[in-house]
Amino acid sequence: MKDVKRQNSDTKVGIGKEIAALLKNNIRDYAMYIALVLIFIFFGFRTNGLFLSSRNLTDLINQTGYVAILAIGMTIILIIKHIDLSVGYVAGFLGAVAATLMRAGLSVWLVIPIILLFGIGIGLYQGFLVAKIGVPAFVTTLAGMFIFRGLLSLVTAGTGTIIVKDEGFKALSQGFIPDIPLDGGFHLLTVMIGIIAIGLVIFYQTKSRRNMLKYNFSVNSKPIFISQLIFVSAIIMCIVWVLAGYNGIPWTAVIVGVVLFIYNFMLNKTRLGRYIYGIGGNAEAAELSGINVRKITFFAFASMSMLAALAGMLYTSRLASATPTAGLGFELDAIASSYIGGVSVNGGIGRVTNTIIGALVIMSLTNGMNLMGVDVSYQYIVKGAIFILAVAFDVRTSGGRK
Repeated sequence: MKDVKRQNSDTKVGIGKEIAALLKNNIRDYAMYIALVLIFIFFGFRTNGLFLSSRNLTDLINQTGYVAILAIGMTIILIIKHIDLSVGYVAGFLGAVAATLMRAGLSVWLVIPIILLFGIGIGLYQGFLVAKIGVPAFVTTLAGMFIFRGLLSLVTAGTGTIIVKDEGFKALSQGFIPDIPLDGGFHLLTVMIGIIAIGLVIFYQTKSRRNMLKYNFSVNSKPIFISQLIFVSAIIMCIVWVLAGYNGIPWTAVIVGVVLFIYNFMLNKTRLGRYIYGIGGNAEAAELSGINVRKITFFAFASMSMLAALAGMLYTSRLASATPTAGLGFELDAIASSYIGGVSVNGGIGRVTNTIIGALVIMSLTNGMNLMGVDVSYQYIVKGAIFILAVAFDVRTSGGRK
């Protein structure tokens, strides 16, 4: 009997040590999740549950959409040790161009690809200056910030605000996925998507663990692995259930999810992704190993501006209008989201999945403080403090790596 108790005690101690080691070894990845949970608890308590209501969480998703899209592109730029300060006004300018084209009578399904192509063109122009001419990215994109701010002012000079009336375009950031026509008191299709998502998470995580065991890689113990799956599944189901109590999953979440899937696959499963990380780790070594650094730089800037075009359309769709101030500060939220999401200040490290959490942290702070009536001046101070803490945390946990 004593042996059984001792064995159980040893097992608990072993699991405790494993959890501690897991947190210590993955602190860079887990810190943002812990921060997000604390933010939700804090604002949920301070707003008497209003922050956690179905309507507000839906608004939070729609508010985060354009920042998340920008942050995904910014992650790639930062990984290869560049920066793009122009993305805010590129988004604002192209959002205004989209509104202008629709006001002229063009179909939304024609406007969207045109604006995305405009974005790619802008990215190629800035990539040419950086990769071919050798102008530093900071200078190139700072100049771009001024240029596209001026162009935005020119596009909106006549009316000041360009109203968007196309319902299809407004649905991009205001609409929801359709529901199955059954009167169940909640959005049935959203619940079904949540169940499917949980099944996919369990399937792929289990498959990944089996492959790692097959090749004798170190993995977490089965109790820890199962606990992680239960925790992730519970989080997904809670979010889905809350959304199902309102209007279901917003189209913004679907768009962000598709972009996230594409870029996550590209970074983790393709040669291009390995090249991006290789350049971020050591550009000279990457060049000597045969990687065309210039082409990758072109791709990064073209990708960034294309996503800025998409973000601009999402923002314009959410407001149902294009304004002269659209784009103000977008680049700051995108950069902060990337660093809070674990992108290293030294380049070569970063995940777009974590960047999405960083975007949620930034926008949750904004949303929660707005609900509490905090003055915008203090909001900037809080976000700046969070940003510098995230960078300082990166520097400390990376061991001062240069």
